[in-house]
Amino acid sequence: KLDIHSNQLINLPESFGELSNLTDLDLHANLLKSLPASFRNLINLITLDLSSNQFTHLPNVIGKLASLKILNAETNELEELPYTIGSCTSLVELHLDFNQLRALPEAIGKLKSLEVLALHYNRIKRLPTTVGNLNNLKELDVSFNEIESIPENLCFAVSIKKLNLANNFADLRALPRSIGNLEMLEELDISDDQIRTLPHSFRLLSKLRVFRAEETPLEVPPKEVIKMGAQAVVLYMADYVAKIENATFQLLKKKKKGFWFWFCSKLCSIGRNSTKNKPVLV
Repeated sequence: KLDIHSNQLINLPESFGELSNLTDLDLHANLLKSLPASFRNLINLITLDLSSNQFTHLPNVIGKLASLKILNAETNELEELPYTIGSCTSLVELHLDFNQLRALPEAIGKLKSLEVLALHYNRIKRLPTTVGNLNNLKELDVSFNEIESIPENLCFAVSIKKLNLANNFADLRALPRSIGNLEMLEELDISDDQIRTLPHSFRLLSKLRVFRAEETPLEVPPKEVIKMGAQAVVLYMADYVAKIENATFQLLKKKKKGFWFWFCSKLCSIGRNSTKNKPVLV
């Protein structure tokens, strides 16, 4: 392990790549803006901490770190991630909080081992549809962003246990209709969003234990139900959907009955007219 944090380092020498057996590297709280090309030789690196530096872009060389499991690049000035991030297929945790990210590359969906994706306090408006490929993802935090919508594909990431969508303020107005597919979900935070109605599939979240919706103008379910806890919300939505389905069934039944009455009346009318117009044989 090499710990050289808080040393006001501006750059690293090319010879840094000679540390090919290095597994843990802590560079946080320096003044780094780039990494040397020789960084690609750190093929055994498992943990890399680049937090609290001055990176605006992560170099493409990051994609060469095939053994990397934990990457912490929070509290920088990152505006984008390199497409080569998709080559870090061993990544389990990716921490990108407190940056200036506006989007994630589609390649993020290649990180099949990823369990934690932290994007708190960025400027992201949309998540790529490829997030649905993150089969092992357990925690996703996109709070304090500018998220306008959550892709339905996210609901294919069925291992998610903690989902934080809070504080997207005036931007986020709806949850994915298929959120009920996230059957492992235990914690959901939609505080300070603009969501007014929960999707019908919410009733399927049987493992939900924590549900936060402070300062969110929810109408369905009402606030008094939310105060009773997560499972009270789930049960309310189940009852709400059952009532809607029953009302719809009764309406269709009534319409069907009305249709057959109309149809029979027409047949009788045609029959009477047919008898009336039948020629009389003499």
